[in-house]
Amino acid sequence: MLLAAIAFLAIVSMPLAALAENETIKGTLEKIDADAREPVEGVTITVEQGGDLIGSAVSDQNGAWEIPVPGAGEYVVRLEVETLPDGVALTDPERFELPDVSVRENQNKTARFNLGPGLSSGVSAWNRIGSLFVIGLKFGAIVALSSVGLSLIFGVTGLVNFAHGDLVTLGAVVAFFFNSPDLGGGWHILIAAIPAVLLVAGFGGLQEIGLWRPLRKRNTGLVSLIVVSIGLSFVIRYGILVAFSGLPRPYLNYAIQSDMQILGITTVPKNLAIIGFTLVVLALIGLFLTRTKLGTAMRAVSDNADLAESSGIDVSRVILVTWVVGAGLAGLGGVMFGISEQVQWDMGAKLLLLIFAAVILGGLGTAFGAMLGGFIVGVAIEMSTLVIPVEFKTAVALAILVVMLLVRPQGLLGTKERIG
Repeated sequence: MLLAAIAFLAIVSMPLAALAENETIKGTLEKIDADAREPVEGVTITVEQGGDLIGSAVSDQNGAWEIPVPGAGEYVVRLEVETLPDGVALTDPERFELPDVSVRENQNKTARFNLGPGLSSGVSAWNRIGSLFVIGLKFGAIVALSSVGLSLIFGVTGLVNFAHGDLVTLGAVVAFFFNSPDLGGGWHILIAAIPAVLLVAGFGGLQEIGLWRPLRKRNTGLVSLIVVSIGLSFVIRYGILVAFSGLPRPYLNYAIQSDMQILGITTVPKNLAIIGFTLVVLALIGLFLTRTKLGTAMRAVSDNADLAESSGIDVSRVILVTWVVGAGLAGLGGVMFGISEQVQWDMGAKLLLLIFAAVILGGLGTAFGAMLGGFIVGVAIEMSTLVIPVEFKTAVALAILVVMLLVRPQGLLGTKERIG
């Protein structure tokens, strides 16, 4: 009986052991040129440990490769550069070898090599410059759309809202839940954007009623309000992380598009759609601020709240509307950003620094300045990759900001103020 039990355990444990020995290193090779992605086939990848060759693989027609390894440990993964096809090269020539790829037990480890167009890609200078300019306009449109709300809120309340970037994320994530069929939505992203923007706009109004208005009535100092906004940003951000998880995910629609040629410039249709749609929205915002009574009241409160109130304007109502509009625009910017890239739990936080740069560049408190600053920031950081590494492109926006503060502190469309 004992021998039978031992034999049974041995038989049962055999597949379990086999399942335990499933560590692999894998990846997908893609040539990325601006927004265009193309799988790279026929490239050899090798894995070594302690100078011994563990295995090798050749990328398939989808660019995918996978190499089994004997167990957990540290491995060296190498891309054989000589097997790269014409027109494809490593974006960093020194990164052909990943020396410390750590594999845990039962893990399928992903290793990534960044590939781009090589010297023989045949891409003309006009195409390269034009493609980057279109991408810059698209990114600038997203920054401009997200910046207007922050600029309006600052102009009306004087608050520098560090949680504004997380409202951008919130809009993208809410739209994702409505868009994803696994989560009960399955709506087209253009339809899912509508409740997402409305919910984020409503959340902005609730912030004003439940948080910022009571703090203002208590004469809370500006520094304290900024600290509260920073705390609120962490609450929103990590709440999204819990609900959404940390993996970036695309919308179901427009994630993959074929290239198109316009005047010899390669781009994808969604870039042009985002630019065109954002320009229409910004134009409508401009008409709202200049041609409606409520928009005029918002500009009056922004210029001088006390004088506006003495003129019969309901300042509390104007501030509430500003929060609703500003948060809604941030949510819409998040949806556009999610269509352009992917939805991620901290995407708005990464965009916040550029939003601040756009607002200060255009002029604090001026909506039209934020629009202009957003486009300048977007185009500048993308075009800068022609001469500097991609990793440094965000620093270009900050350099522009520093120069602007030294030369024209009030911003491009701001006005000088007399203090004293």
